[in-house]
Amino acid sequence: MNKRVATITLNPAYDLVGLTGDIKTGEVNRIQTAGLYPAGKGINVGKILTTLGIDVTVGGFLGKDNQSGFQKTFAELGITNRFQIVEGQTRINVKLTEQNGLVTDFNFSGFSVSKEEWQRFAEDSLKWLSEFSMVCVSGSLPAGVELDDFTDWMKRLREVCMCVVFDSSREALVAGLKALPWMVKPNRHELEIWAGKSLPTQEDIITAAHELRAAGISHVIVSLGEEGAILVNAAGTWLTKPPHCEIVSTVGAGDAMVGGLIYGLIMGQPCEHTLRLATAISAMTVSQSNVGNIDRQQLARLMAKTTIRRELHENTHY
Repeated sequence: MNKRVATITLNPAYDLVGLTGDIKTGEVNRIQTAGLYPAGKGINVGKILTTLGIDVTVGGFLGKDNQSGFQKTFAELGITNRFQIVEGQTRINVKLTEQNGLVTDFNFSGFSVSKEEWQRFAEDSLKWLSEFSMVCVSGSLPAGVELDDFTDWMKRLREVCMCVVFDSSREALVAGLKALPWMVKPNRHELEIWAGKSLPTQEDIITAAHELRAAGISHVIVSLGEEGAILVNAAGTWLTKPPHCEIVSTVGAGDAMVGGLIYGLIMGQPCEHTLRLATAISAMTVSQSNVGNIDRQQLARLMAKTTIRRELHENTHY
């Protein structure tokens, strides 16, 4: 497998990250600005991989009116840019972290994609994405993109790319899962939506993850926030718990985990090492206001403090 990865972010955003005390609705809240960052789930994954030395190409849609911040970031990081420009503005998402670590998101609307723009993207992207052995599709869908069209594109992508990594939520998650991507990373709530029921225990989560894998998805990683994550694949089931970190912002922590997983897999690392690395990168990310700043020495310390446990008797979950 070559060391090149493409990420697709169909609905990117500028993340305005702030720190505050308890949010009081209906009142003026004073916010300490942590930063304004060109972001989006696939872009965050790309930042992590680039920092780790992987050759990254990014694509999706960007609004014509405020694209400069993204273009500047891609150029500074040495990321190849294949984004399609559409009329309008890329949205702004406000992420507020309270003193207790609770994060509240205010996700604004942005550009709308026409049927013609989507068709152009679908045809063009499948041509250049066929050059990659691993593609990560992350995030929500912009206004104007039909769920059935997205499912069809994902199925066609699966035909031209052996390893499609998928991370989304709500209706976009359901639409993308129909294409049976190679790896998915739902959180507990998203897995509950797919399962159609609550999953209150760890055993319930593992069982649902095995059911999702049995449907035809090779790797299922369920992120559980500060509780860690669960990885299920043909080799077994692993449970990981991150070390304690002071939380500055949880924005991008899941994307950082995806980046770590992709890095470990593309480098041919064993599952346990890959999961330990991904968990440590995610833990490092919550202690920062931005995604993609990796201190190698700190990463090594966090990996050493990350606990991994392999679940036995996996066949009982099918």
